[in-house]
Amino acid sequence: MSGILYVVATPIGNLKDITLRALEILKSVDLIAAEDTRHTKKLLTHYDIHTPLTSYFEYNQVKKAGYIIEQLENDKSVALVSDAGTPGISDPGFVVIRQAIKDGIKIESIPGASAVTTALVLSGLPTDRFVFEGFLPAKGVARKKRLKGFLADERTIIFYESPHRVVKTLQDMAEIFPNAALVCVREATKMFEEVVRGAPEVALSHFQAKSPRGEFVLLLSQKDKK
Repeated sequence: MSGILYVVATPIGNLKDITLRALEILKSVDLIAAEDTRHTKKLLTHYDIHTPLTSYFEYNQVKKAGYIIEQLENDKSVALVSDAGTPGISDPGFVVIRQAIKDGIKIESIPGASAVTTALVLSGLPTDRFVFEGFLPAKGVARKKRLKGFLADERTIIFYESPHRVVKTLQDMAEIFPNAALVCVREATKMFEEVVRGAPEVALSHFQAKSPRGEFVLLLSQKDKK
């Protein structure tokens, strides 16, 4: 008999944004597989949770997936968490999830915070049709090529971006989608949360004048022309 793999959503900023069920699972499982154990330890300490931790991140995902599956096959229960939000969304969580499915191990999703849906409802952009594209390519040529692929797309398009690349990405968006509606959500749910709305040029000017910091979600809609 195998254990259960719990895919547990954790806060994206504010530590209060976690469900009662998630806290119960984190307390009761045999092991928590965390993207960054130091980061997750802060959450566990805040809620007085002492469950053992193991690291599971991009550069050890193949090796650690095998270890996690082994624990599950030995009737141990494991909670999978990311640094923020729902595991498997732009992080290596999907690798162990796919392996568990292949091996016939039961999986339960413990829903909660997600930067994608949080930013989408904050944006005021159309929510009837949207697509999440994760991070754009780091290199300019590849990034522009990817963006141009959305020229005929009327859905709301959602991207993650780092503070180090956000200005370059906004420059590309201003060039390719000058009349589109763009919403930039920075540090969602945190103390310095910021939402910038307008054409891409508006957000570009804002973050050229102000050094970008924190985590960014960019939402683009050609359905809402500016």
